[in-house]
Amino acid sequence: MQHDIHILGLNHRTADVNVRECFSLKEQVSFEECVESLGKAVDELLVLSTCNRVEILVVAPLGSGAGEKVIRCWAESSGRSPSELAPHVYHRRGLEAVEHLFQVAAGLDSMVLGEPQILGQLKQAYKNAVDKGQTKVVVNRLLHKAFSTAKRVRTETGIGTSAVSISYAAVELAKHIFGEMGDKKAMLIGAGEMAELAATHLVGAGVKSLSVVNRTLSRAEELAARFKGRPLAFAELIDRLPEVDIVISSTGSPEPIIRARDIKDVLKKRKFKPMFFIDIAVPRDIDPDINSLDNVYLYDIDDLKDVVEENKAQRATEAEKARDIIRSESEKFGQWLKSLDLQPTIVDLLGQGEAIARKELRRTLKRLGPDCPQSVQDAVEKLALSLAHKLYHPPLLFLKRRSQEEDGGERFLDLARRMFDLDDEVVPPDAHMDRKPAAKE
Repeated sequence: MQHDIHILGLNHRTADVNVRECFSLKEQVSFEECVESLGKAVDELLVLSTCNRVEILVVAPLGSGAGEKVIRCWAESSGRSPSELAPHVYHRRGLEAVEHLFQVAAGLDSMVLGEPQILGQLKQAYKNAVDKGQTKVVVNRLLHKAFSTAKRVRTETGIGTSAVSISYAAVELAKHIFGEMGDKKAMLIGAGEMAELAATHLVGAGVKSLSVVNRTLSRAEELAARFKGRPLAFAELIDRLPEVDIVISSTGSPEPIIRARDIKDVLKKRKFKPMFFIDIAVPRDIDPDINSLDNVYLYDIDDLKDVVEENKAQRATEAEKARDIIRSESEKFGQWLKSLDLQPTIVDLLGQGEAIARKELRRTLKRLGPDCPQSVQDAVEKLALSLAHKLYHPPLLFLKRRSQEEDGGERFLDLARRMFDLDDEVVPPDAHMDRKPAAKE
């Protein structure tokens, strides 16, 4: 192989948020200009920048020192020195880089194991790189393979089926109790990060309506507007409770804001229809005595943590299955990389031609019958193999000439392998497209 694959990155494991903010590549213009100035040292480029990671994928000629040069560009474009950046950066090369990318796409390298948001971000990063003309044969094939591998992991393992965040677990419990959520009304008390995540999961679960209560009404209005909900003043809280079925509370109040005596009156007004309360605040927002009331279900953060920990263990088991899939797919990609050298493609093409010739030869000899002289059989075999070699001679000559070009003819080798179906694999041309907007990792 004439080129090598590099991934240089930092993430939540190697750098704290202050470092990640310093070296974020959300604005990539100066970095990309620096990489372009490297000329032939970098052939292909893709940049992934999220809240929890920055990763730079490059394909470069062997021995070009691309890793060190990219770190220099990265540091300089961030207004820092390479010595400040280098201690936080991991550098994967070759098949290690391939396997790492597949793990990222499948959610195995995320802060929350198995969460799918990073896949959407990776698809968007790839689309940006394609639009800028920064990708060629290797990155195109690598990203298509990453997407199909992630899909296979989701299909063949249960890594994404159980709740591993407090907010997600809260909504999953509500779904377990109520079943169908389309006719249920929900209320969020508080408008912080936990409430925002809960709102995302509630809307995703299909609740009929969402109200947001907060001591600062403007914050309630802001969060409600994002999710097409209704903002409510804090003073309206108790009066509005009879209208809702699900209450998730996450304020910073030092004492309970909902007491058992309040809920007794609320239940009467609801004609004792079931209510579901999830208290994810510390200290608790909701008086635990309400759990003694009929048709009231109350869970606090400790209850949810037990669910989350159990599900994390389940995901870890599923992650081992996912890693087996990723190792297998990485090895297949490695074989394809080797095929980009000219000699393996020549062997594969001639082998395919000879296989076709011998298959047709067997059919012909069968029709000629058992009395056909051996000399005739030998002549027919020689003719069949000679035709196969002559038919493949022009494309082989074309590939040999192209392999002498500056880019090593990789694009033509890849096209030839696809045209003659040498890898027995079809990659959809729109595999990088994502129908949903990318969420934050």
